[in-house]
Amino acid sequence: MLFRSTRGAFLDMTFEEAVFEGLAQDGGLLVPHFIPDVSDKYKSWKNLSFDELACEIAKPFVGDEIPAEDLKALMKRSYGTFTDKQVVPTKTVGDMEIMELFHGPTYAFKDVALQALGNLFEYFLTRSNKRITVIGATSGDTGSAAIYGLRGKKNVECFILFPEGRVSPIQQMQMTSVLDPNVHCVAVQGTFDDCQDIVKALFRDLKFKKKYSLGAVNSINFARIMFQITYYFYTYFKMFPNCDGEISFSVPTGNFGDILAGYYAKRMGLPVRHLVIATNSNDILDRFFCSGQYNKYPVVQTFSPSMDIGISSNFERYLFALFGEDSNLLRTRMDEFNKTGKLEVTPEQLAAAKKDFLSACCSEQDTIDTIAAYHKKHGYTLDPHTACGVRAVEVLEAKMVPACKSSAKKHKMVVLSTAHPAKFGMAVSKATGQPPVIPPGLAACQNSEVRFQVMPASTPAIKNYVEVTIPDYTGQRNIYTPQHIFGAGTVAALVFAAGVLVGKKF
Repeated sequence: MLFRSTRGAFLDMTFEEAVFEGLAQDGGLLVPHFIPDVSDKYKSWKNLSFDELACEIAKPFVGDEIPAEDLKALMKRSYGTFTDKQVVPTKTVGDMEIMELFHGPTYAFKDVALQALGNLFEYFLTRSNKRITVIGATSGDTGSAAIYGLRGKKNVECFILFPEGRVSPIQQMQMTSVLDPNVHCVAVQGTFDDCQDIVKALFRDLKFKKKYSLGAVNSINFARIMFQITYYFYTYFKMFPNCDGEISFSVPTGNFGDILAGYYAKRMGLPVRHLVIATNSNDILDRFFCSGQYNKYPVVQTFSPSMDIGISSNFERYLFALFGEDSNLLRTRMDEFNKTGKLEVTPEQLAAAKKDFLSACCSEQDTIDTIAAYHKKHGYTLDPHTACGVRAVEVLEAKMVPACKSSAKKHKMVVLSTAHPAKFGMAVSKATGQPPVIPPGLAACQNSEVRFQVMPASTPAIKNYVEVTIPDYTGQRNIYTPQHIFGAGTVAALVFAAGVLVGKKF
C-alpha cells in the first residue's frame, strides 16, 4: 500500500516511510491511496484472537514490507501485555454494550495502538540501524501510553508535551514516573492545543526534522489509526458470532482519531449503522455536524481532559474524504482555517457528513449525572469520557431507534470506554460520593520518583530542549538543567486521599 499527503505535495510513500514521516512535509496528514474493501472476506476472521485479527487488518496496509511471520510475532508481543485475554472485552450494562479499552499497561484505549506502534518503530529501526526522535503532545492518555510503548526501546528518544495543570494527577504521575533515560516529559504552560501546535511546528521545520529524524506517536501517525480499526471488527464478531447483524458505536471524541478508525472500518465493509461523535463542552466537532461550521473556540477545562481539544488534528483526514479527495481544495481551506480559525462547508457537504456521523455534546453536569446514574442503577462505574459516550446515545436515541426498528437485521449499540475510572477519581467521587477502586498498576505510582520539565508554550524553547537533551552521535547523553526531579519522599506529599490522588499540581 502506498500513501500520500492530504494536501497533495507528497505521493507514493511506502508504509514504512509513512510511519516515520508522521506529519507530511506540506503540513498534511498521510492517508492510504485507497481504503481496502474486505467485505468479501471479513466473516472468515470471526474466530480469530485479537492479535491474529490485528494482523489481518494490517496486511493490506503493510503489504510485503513486513514478512507475515514477523508481523504475527509483532502483534502477539504487543497484546500479550493486556490483563484481559480478549484485550478489549465488551460488557452488557443495562441496555448498553460497553467496550472496555482500558486493560493495557496504562489503563487507556491508546495502549491498543501504542503498544503496537512502539514495537513497530523498534522493528523498522533495528532492521535499518537508524534512530528516531519521537515528539508527541498529549491531553492525558496518549503520553503515558506512548511512554510505556517506547520506554527502553532501542534507538528511540521520546519527548512528550502535556499541558501543565490540565491532565489528571494520576495521568501526570504515570508519565513522569517513568525514568528510563530515553523518556523526557515536559509540562507546557498552556493548553493541549499549544502542545499540539508546537509539535506540528517542529515537524514543519524540515531541517530540524531531518537532523533528529522526528517521528510521531499522536494519531497524526496513520499506524495509530490502523491498529485501532481492529477493535471495531473484533467487537462486531463478539456481538454477532454469525455475522448476521448491524452495529453502532458511540465514541468519546477529542482529536478524531478513534472515531476515524471506526469510519475506516465501515468503509472497509464492516456492517456499521451509526457512528456517534460524543464531545464534552469543547464541542467543535458537534458544532460542525450540526451547522457545517468548523470554528475554533477557546478550550475550557472539563472533567474529561482527554477531550479538551480545540482543533481535532485527524479531522483533516475526514475532510479529505468529504471533499472528494481533492487535495487542492483541502489545502486552500486548511490555509484559510489556519489564518482565521474558521471553516465552513456547503449544504451538500454537510448533508453528506450527516450521513456518515451523528453527534452530541455532553455538559459537565450531564457527565456527573450519567456517572452517578450508572453507578446507582447498574453498579458500574464510568469514567467521565465514557459517560459522554453514553450520554450521547441517550440524547440521540430518538434519531436512531426508528431506523433500528425498521430493519429486519439485529442491531447492537456499543459505547467505547476509553479509560479506567480510577484515572479520574475526582470526577467519579463527585458523582458517586465515593472513590473508584484503584488498580495496582495505578496505585504503584503514588510513591514513585518523578522527572519532568516545566517550560513555556514556545516552539523555540522546546526545540532547544530537544537539541541539548538528545544523545550526540557518540552515544553520550547530554544533561538539560534545571531538572524537576522529585524523590519518593517528596512525592509522598501527593497522597491518595479517599482513594483520589490529590496534592500539588506540578
